[in-house]
Amino acid sequence: MDLAWIIFGAIVAILLFLDIGVINRRPHIIKPREAMLQVALFVGVAIAFNIGVYIWMGPTTGLEFTTGYLLELMLSVDNLFVFILIFTSFCVPRRDQHKVLFYGIIGALVFRMAFIFAGVTLVENFEWILYIFGAFLIVTAINMARGKEEKEKSPDKNILVRLFRKFMPVTGSYEGDAFFVRKPGTGAKTGKMVLWATPMFIALLVVETTDIVFAVDSIPAILGITTNAFIVYSSNVFAVLGLRSMYFALSHILGAFCYLKYGLAGILSFVGVKMLLPLAEPITGMDMHVPVILSLAVIVVILAVAIGASLLKTRGARTCPVIQRKVCPAGKDTTSCPALRSLQEKGEACEGANCPGVEKLKEDEGEH
Repeated sequence: MDLAWIIFGAIVAILLFLDIGVINRRPHIIKPREAMLQVALFVGVAIAFNIGVYIWMGPTTGLEFTTGYLLELMLSVDNLFVFILIFTSFCVPRRDQHKVLFYGIIGALVFRMAFIFAGVTLVENFEWILYIFGAFLIVTAINMARGKEEKEKSPDKNILVRLFRKFMPVTGSYEGDAFFVRKPGTGAKTGKMVLWATPMFIALLVVETTDIVFAVDSIPAILGITTNAFIVYSSNVFAVLGLRSMYFALSHILGAFCYLKYGLAGILSFVGVKMLLPLAEPITGMDMHVPVILSLAVIVVILAVAIGASLLKTRGARTCPVIQRKVCPAGKDTTSCPALRSLQEKGEACEGANCPGVEKLKEDEGEH
């Protein structure tokens, strides 16, 4: 198993190097075709890794990885809608969005490792906690289907951002693609050169906290499939690594998936029920364990139905009216950069259409 971790770590390191050091070495607007090729690369590596797991660790473990990877990949799609909201609200220029997502993913790998090992340790020592996870997933699924989980996603009201601004000043506009810059201070530090954070870093903070929120849902879900720490973490990582490319490949057509959220809610409900079924064994006198292959089949069917129904619904309009209203509310200017302007209230002055964030967004729209 130690060798498996070494091989896995080497593969992840190579993929990260290729991503930031070769493929996306220079900041640029990633077009859908280029993004699809990157998605193919990440998915292809995940499939090859899955084959290796199947051969060296056995078919059961291989199926657990397949199910976990597919589960995490589809649950991660929900992040894409939030990424659109964050980047629109902060007016992050398209050519710099990959950098924000790249470092956001690095943070996600660290936080998810901590969450996963903590979760596996809890389950190994307190098996009954799986029942709590199961009930939690069912409640989460109900809230997702009813849309309640979207209420607290306003980027400019993020608690961590408000706390961060108490300790470090934030510039009112972008400074290239820098996260931090040295500029003259204000107030008691007038005349001194101090470190300022830029809106790019604040957007990164919001992306990071968003992933933590999603991890709270997704990690209990995959623990319902397997408690093998290696499988749980590796399937998570491969799903997350491809998330950036998937964002650039699908962001322009995400509105077409009307019923995807209901499909994800159905998957969470299924996994939650699966985790609770052993409670019925004393009553039924039957083995209530759900085989991995059946779990995989159910997840695939739910996704296929949700995607198929979405495409039928949006066949003519190419977008779902409900999603369109959420991402681009009627009568509102999407270039108003509400989160960026909120930062400017206590940052540097920036008036109207002369706001650098708005201007850079318009430049990017023209280039695109």
